[in-house]
Amino acid sequence: MDKMLVDSMGDIVITNDGATILKEMDIQHPAAKMIVEVSKTQDDEVGDGTTSAAVLSGELLAKAEELIDKGVHPTIISEGYRHAAKKCREILETITIDVTPEDTEALMKIAATAITGKGAEAYKEKLSKLTVDAVRNVVEEEDDGSLVVDTSNIKIEKRAGGSIMDSDLVEGLVIDKERSHPNMPERVENAKILLVTCPIEFRKTEMDAEIKITSPDQMQMFLDQEEKMMREMAEKVIASGANVVFCQKGLDDMAQYYIEKAGIYAVRRVKKSDLKRLSKVTGGTLIQDLDEITAEDTGTADLVEEKEIRGAKMTYVTGCQNSQAVTVLLHGGTDHVVAELEHALTDALRVVGVVIEDGKVVVGGSSPEIELSLRLSEYAATLKGREQLAVSKFAEALEVIPQTLAENAGLDPIDILVELRSQHEQGNKNAGLNVYTGDVVDMWENDVIEPLRIKTQAINAATEATVMILRIDDLVAASPSSGPMPGAPDMDLDLDATANY
Repeated sequence: MDKMLVDSMGDIVITNDGATILKEMDIQHPAAKMIVEVSKTQDDEVGDGTTSAAVLSGELLAKAEELIDKGVHPTIISEGYRHAAKKCREILETITIDVTPEDTEALMKIAATAITGKGAEAYKEKLSKLTVDAVRNVVEEEDDGSLVVDTSNIKIEKRAGGSIMDSDLVEGLVIDKERSHPNMPERVENAKILLVTCPIEFRKTEMDAEIKITSPDQMQMFLDQEEKMMREMAEKVIASGANVVFCQKGLDDMAQYYIEKAGIYAVRRVKKSDLKRLSKVTGGTLIQDLDEITAEDTGTADLVEEKEIRGAKMTYVTGCQNSQAVTVLLHGGTDHVVAELEHALTDALRVVGVVIEDGKVVVGGSSPEIELSLRLSEYAATLKGREQLAVSKFAEALEVIPQTLAENAGLDPIDILVELRSQHEQGNKNAGLNVYTGDVVDMWENDVIEPLRIKTQAINAATEATVMILRIDDLVAASPSSGPMPGAPDMDLDLDATANY
């Protein structure tokens, strides 16, 4: 189910994306903040599986508490959890399936799995195709032959209005800005692009200044000087040989007039992130001072044109020098729908990128967790000492994933767990829960596939965070200062300020 998050300003976010929910929540508890870090790291590393990572962390702590109540020391639990996490990685290798970057069908299934459950399921085929096409455009091959996917090269541009089916992929960059003047050309072929980060207008003085004018002649001289300075700034831009200008700051009306007369397509108030993308794909240099412009600073593109999309004008930059830049134009009924679509698409882009990099996947539907739980329980039986208890509890904690899935689907968690265990004990390693029918089925045949890295990252991050929290026995109130001055002697802790945690 989705959550509606309302901030102090009344702004609303509707999502069920774990990382987004935890990022938006106002969390004060220090241990809870560490769980948020687990989810954030999962999001940064893989892009999906954030809820699983947070849920698993909580369950590992709950199981550890049971052992502590029985008198097992936290260091023994920590050591057992580390052993269990290492064993999990070994077991996962036995249920991994290899996928090649050319396997479009498998990549589409992976994208569809990431999109499922995020409010866009009815259109997951369309979004999956957009995802795979976008990621393939930005794949780079390293010197050692390995593939790298930088999803920051994929820009997502949102536009409320129309249907999700109207969403499209543009091979190039789309800037959500129009020409600064309607008399400028709408279309520029063989574009030479100048990227300016400084304003092409008068800068205000840092302190209040006053100019006293006592006669009309002085007023005219002031205006003439102003015009001359603007003309000089515009001429520096024109002299670069550029026929397209993207400016991060403002563009004065007078300078705009001269630039327009020269037949240049100019856009002002462009985001810095968009300018950086333009610099990367066109080969242009970001100009910080108009006096330093040279002909080599301009970038190139086959075409720059203005198009109208759903009543809003946008600038398209296509046929760039570096073709590894694409824009996904997302459409949806309302702003909230489009925002949730963006969350789903971002997750899908990251997981498809991860699979192309690693080439390894596992099936979903809680199938890996059940397999890990059963095999870990067998491994625990071979251990001696109290570590065996910790490994057994780790195995139990992994079952929280199928339990949560069953509860979310309105099914009985106990019945589902029994059926899943039975199928896996019979050797069906791909058996997982179909949340729509309530049946335990083969997840590979039902197209539920996830990157291996989702599982390894979630287990590693959850284990490390749990171990770190377990090793804390006291909460000490730190002083308000950031720390001792350089060279100052070390101070003993004020034990009176210590509180049991």
